[in-house]
Amino acid sequence: MKTANYIWMDGAFLKWQDANIHITSHTLHYGNGVFEGIRAYKTQNGLAVFKLKKHIKRLLDSAKITMINVPFSYEEIEKAIIELLEKNEFENNTYIRPIIYYSDGNLGILPSECKSKLAIIAWEWSSPIEKDGLKKGIRAKISSFRRNSANSTMSKAKAVSNYLNSQMSKQEALDCGYDVALLLDDNGFVAEASGECFFMVRNKVLISPFNDNSLESITQKAVIKLAKEMGIKVKRRNITRDEIYICDEAFSTGTAAEITPFYEIDNRIINNSESGKITKKLQKAYFDLVYGNSKKSNKYLTYISQKEK
Repeated sequence: MKTANYIWMDGAFLKWQDANIHITSHTLHYGNGVFEGIRAYKTQNGLAVFKLKKHIKRLLDSAKITMINVPFSYEEIEKAIIELLEKNEFENNTYIRPIIYYSDGNLGILPSECKSKLAIIAWEWSSPIEKDGLKKGIRAKISSFRRNSANSTMSKAKAVSNYLNSQMSKQEALDCGYDVALLLDDNGFVAEASGECFFMVRNKVLISPFNDNSLESITQKAVIKLAKEMGIKVKRRNITRDEIYICDEAFSTGTAAEITPFYEIDNRIINNSESGKITKKLQKAYFDLVYGNSKKSNKYLTYISQKEK
């Protein structure tokens, strides 16, 4: 992980190494925090954040769902993110992680004496997937873990505790020689990947499962919109495990994953181990959008002013 110069914490800029919390932070012990993952891209016109407003809205929605008081307003959070990027003077693609968490106060199961805090971290980070993975694809494994049930967790919140399920399934996939996990829901239908949404193509139709047990994805919505604008037929429906073995194309989407193709699922080869035509079209359209090369880019990008050097 490449560190930056500054982190924003509760209204103040602190040196990276000085941004600390107490060991009795309630969130550290119980996982009752919410966060966001946001990307800023190096465009021809400087650094630009993709769908910043949507991400802040989802952060606030997550806090509302989990009943965590947000100590700052929407406008204050937006301003803090922009100022943090400006102050760090990033020169490359950047990942932004705002997190709302509980401070120390008590260690009972309820954070009754703990104050909610907000911190924003940002660091230069291109992609967790190597370039070959984005081009050719990666291998996926159906996990033995099921995606969190909507009856047991609040899946519409990007909550810290929800990601233990993702961690366990991802580690299982890596231990078995795969790159990522695919999780089924309680009914045996495909829910999503360990930290990404799932898409497949069958008979030229782009198909993605419902978000019944998963977070409402900003990237997923962007990809669906791009597909419709390109004249690609899109369906949201249940997907069975055996159906993905015989799909024509498959890929995952997410803030970190962007659009990553699958060339193999459970040792079944997808599209002759090559990225499919529709996947390639959507990849190009998506990267044009986030890098400011599309006529629609300005609608979705927040440009960051940088000091002259």
